[in-house]
Amino acid sequence: MPVKIRLQRHGKKGKPFYWVVAADARATRDGKYLEKLGTYNPNSNPAIIDLDVDGAVKWLQNGAQPTDTAKAILSYKGVLLKNHLAGGVRKGALTQEQAEEKFQAWLDEKAGKITAKVDGLAKSKADAKAAILANEVKINAERLAAANAAIKAEADAKAAAEAANAVVEEEAAPSIDDEQAAAQEGKTE
Repeated sequence: MPVKIRLQRHGKKGKPFYWVVAADARATRDGKYLEKLGTYNPNSNPAIIDLDVDGAVKWLQNGAQPTDTAKAILSYKGVLLKNHLAGGVRKGALTQEQAEEKFQAWLDEKAGKITAKVDGLAKSKADAKAAILANEVKINAERLAAANAAIKAEADAKAAAEAANAVVEEEAAPSIDDEQAAAQEGKTE
């Protein structure tokens, strides 16, 4: 019975969620499987992969063939490296302790890369938020300045209109001196 390590789709439309399974190659995609090895969630950044490394190595040593996507996931989690190191231990090229040290060093390096990516994504998200906030503050300042300018222009126009009205009223209303002069002229005539 040929065994494949492959993905079994779950989740809803547009939001896939996969199980990594060891299954008979003749079984349908979402059908019967021999063992569930882990899960894969591509909806988050970085993707969340939960995998039983030792179980996957056991299946690889028993002859299971991973599909292309499953092979990429197994490589990402270090299953293929661990299988390779186990082959070296069987052949006598290195001891079990050396193999464990190499694998642990690789895991530490991989964790550092993942942490750097998560930190980079968080920093870029924070920078984007800061840029949006700065842009909003700038726009609000421009709107406030425009509103203040409009209020000042309205007040200046109102003051100019009042001044013009005062000048017109002065010219239209006879002054006391003019009235007295007119009265004096009327008496002298």
